[in-house]
Amino acid sequence: MGRMCEALAPEYGFEVRARFNGANNAVGKGLTREALRGVDAAVEFSEPRAAVGNIRALAAAGVCAAVGTTGWSEELAEVREAVMRGGTGVVWAANFSVGVNLFLQIAGCAAELFAKQREYEAWGWEIHHSAKKDAPSGTLKKLAEEMKAHGYDRRIDLSSSRAGAVPGTHEIGFDSLGDTITLRHTARSREGFARGALQAARWIVGKRGFFEFREIVGELGVEKMLTVNS
Repeated sequence: MGRMCEALAPEYGFEVRARFNGANNAVGKGLTREALRGVDAAVEFSEPRAAVGNIRALAAAGVCAAVGTTGWSEELAEVREAVMRGGTGVVWAANFSVGVNLFLQIAGCAAELFAKQREYEAWGWEIHHSAKKDAPSGTLKKLAEEMKAHGYDRRIDLSSSRAGAVPGTHEIGFDSLGDTITLRHTARSREGFARGALQAARWIVGKRGFFEFREIVGELGVEKMLTVNS
């Protein structure tokens, strides 16, 4: 993801000024004000055990960020507080694909309809590449949360598969004795995730607060239109 974001960065008006990994940023110690001087925004794709320290360090250094790492949601409140204390901005997403975030809204609408039909039971399933750390994925958990938030108060059976190099497929379904309804999102590559993260990074520059990507997706479309029209 880091290499892909770097390759696409010029399309979004960015110049990559610094790169951090486990070698030069153990426990977030590489993310200092000096190392980040002149940086407007960071894109964070790491792993669950590193993400929280990275976000804290970026906030302390006064740098806004787009964060796409999953598996640390239990510490969300603590991270939000650190961002607010640092006076910076963060856009967080379990998945930076614009299509996935629209899919979340579709799942919510579907759940609201099926919540009233008690004979329908629900499930969610996802498959990712074998190197992905967390299972179920953050996106599948978010889909289930969205369904429950829209009134589906019954059990949602969740399952995961890990194999090969699959970028990511997420599916929700509703089943009764009479029929089955399935909704699915399939990523063709990781490029969509990188483009969404870069759009979020451009949007967050100069802003303060903690935002979810799905909250700003509509504004990204408007931003693109204004850029083209200008």
